[in-house]
Amino acid sequence: MFKTPKWLRRFGSSLLIGGQAVSSAARGHINKIDLSEQLMEAGPGSFIIVLITGIAAGTVFNIQVAAELSRQGVGSQVGGLLAIGMAREIAPLLTATLLTGKVATAYAAQLGTMKVTEQIDAITMLQTDPIEYLVVPRILAMTIMAPIQCLLFFVVAIWSGQISSTALYQIPPDIFWDSVREWLIVSDIPFMLIKAVVFGLIISILACGWGLTTRGGPKEVGTSTTGAVVMSLITVSLVDVLLTKLLFG
Repeated sequence: MFKTPKWLRRFGSSLLIGGQAVSSAARGHINKIDLSEQLMEAGPGSFIIVLITGIAAGTVFNIQVAAELSRQGVGSQVGGLLAIGMAREIAPLLTATLLTGKVATAYAAQLGTMKVTEQIDAITMLQTDPIEYLVVPRILAMTIMAPIQCLLFFVVAIWSGQISSTALYQIPPDIFWDSVREWLIVSDIPFMLIKAVVFGLIISILACGWGLTTRGGPKEVGTSTTGAVVMSLITVSLVDVLLTKLLFG
C-alpha cells in the first residue's frame, strides 16, 4: 500500500499553516511585541552577513567577468553585466540562501523546541492561537526584511564591483556607472524585490511549518531544522526558475 512520504505530508502541513498565518495577518491579528523581535532577527541581526557576502559576490563576479571582457576589449560593459546579473538572479537568490541559513534555522529550531517541550500545547490551553502568536510575526518579519536585505546586497555588490574593476582592471568609475545605467532597465529592481518577497514568504512558511510539525524528543529538533533548510532551498530554487521566466523571460 502506497504511503505518502513524510516530507510531502510536512510540506502540505506547512502550506496550511502558512495559509492560516497569512489569513490571520490580513485580518490584523498580529503579535506586535514578537513582531519587533523577529524584525530585528531577520533585519539588523543579519545585516553583517549580507554585507560581507555582497562585497565578496561583487568582487568575485568582477574578477571572473572583467578579466575576460577586458581581454576582448569590451571592459566598458562590465558594470552593466554585473548589474543585470545581480538584479535578476544573484542578489535575490543569494540573499534567500543567507536568510535560510541564518533566520530559517532559528525559526525551525525555536518552534521545534517549543513543540517537543509542549509549550505549544500550553499556549493552546491558554486559548491563544499558536499560529497567530508565533507564526504570523515570523512570516511578516521575513516578508518585510527579505527585500530590504536583497536591496542592501545589490547595492553593496555593485559598489564592490566598481571598486574592484577600477583597482584591478583600470576601468574608470564613470565608464562603469554609465554601463550600469545603460544595461539596467527600470523594471529590474522592482522585479528583484518581488523575487525577494516571494522567497522570504516561502522560507518563513516552510521553516515555521517544519518547526510546528516536529514530533518526538529533542533529537528531532535538529532533524526538523535540517529538513526546513533543505526544503526551503529546493523550493526557492524551483520557484526561482518560474519567477525568472515570468518576470524576465
